[in-house]
Amino acid sequence: MKKRIILAGGTGFLGIELAKQLTELDYHPVILSRNPDSYTGPGKVVFWDGKTIDKIWLEEIDGATAIINLAGKNVNCRPTARNRKTILDSRVQSVAVLGEALRLVPNPPEIWIQAGSLAIYGDAGDRICDEAARVATGYPANVCVDWEAALGEAILPGTRWVNLRIGFVLGSEGGALPFLARLTKLGLGGSIGNGKQYISWIHLDDMLKIFIEAIENPTMAGTYNTTGPTPVTNAEFMTTLRSVLGRPWSPPAPALVVKLGAPLLNSDPAIALTGRRCVPAKLTDEGFNFHYLTLKHALESIYLK
Repeated sequence: MKKRIILAGGTGFLGIELAKQLTELDYHPVILSRNPDSYTGPGKVVFWDGKTIDKIWLEEIDGATAIINLAGKNVNCRPTARNRKTILDSRVQSVAVLGEALRLVPNPPEIWIQAGSLAIYGDAGDRICDEAARVATGYPANVCVDWEAALGEAILPGTRWVNLRIGFVLGSEGGALPFLARLTKLGLGGSIGNGKQYISWIHLDDMLKIFIEAIENPTMAGTYNTTGPTPVTNAEFMTTLRSVLGRPWSPPAPALVVKLGAPLLNSDPAIALTGRRCVPAKLTDEGFNFHYLTLKHALESIYLK
């Protein structure tokens, strides 16, 4: 019988790609989703609302090998008080209800892999942030702090847990990269703001490999910065993207223009104007082998196949 892997909130870009990878490796992914009819990937999809127990998905939890929780409202939305509350609630409530489920089933999964965020370090400038770096205050770091605290309360004693603070995942089918590539092709691929804010990026293939490592390696446990080893500034990122796409120099987008334009895109300008220089110290110490060490190599693999 194939090992069952629960993907909570797995209908987004990363969840679909992970379900594909799991299927290729002969696992059986079960996706828990608020919108099961919208799911287009492999595996079985089951309705859940992310906050209450239901017998249908509870039966899928029982006897599963692992839970991978990807649930949470997309942070790239208008930074209203209501949206910020939904962002927090969608994360904390999904963790809490999964923890409740583990206590109700006879055979709970032995592994919990939780998707988190590097935003816990705040707008860190050029300070290098490994897993021991200081945690920031204010939004959005406070969301990450509450999110990780909820995980600490939810896991069962004896459960092996892995908390992945995920960076900017580079892939052609989703995430922010396709949007940036479209802008670049239109001649709008300049740096954003002063261009000095860091982007901690990771190629999708390496990201998926880390998920599989977290499932299969019994020594992998605790919190990890899940990003590639070579973060770059926004200016460096956009220069490299233009080069790979064969586009000329583009004028920068001043911070004021970004702030004024963000409401038209229903986005939060702080996502583009802030950053953090994170390194995967723990993964490196444990011998994880990143395939994509430079941004140029990563982008070429996506756009120059």
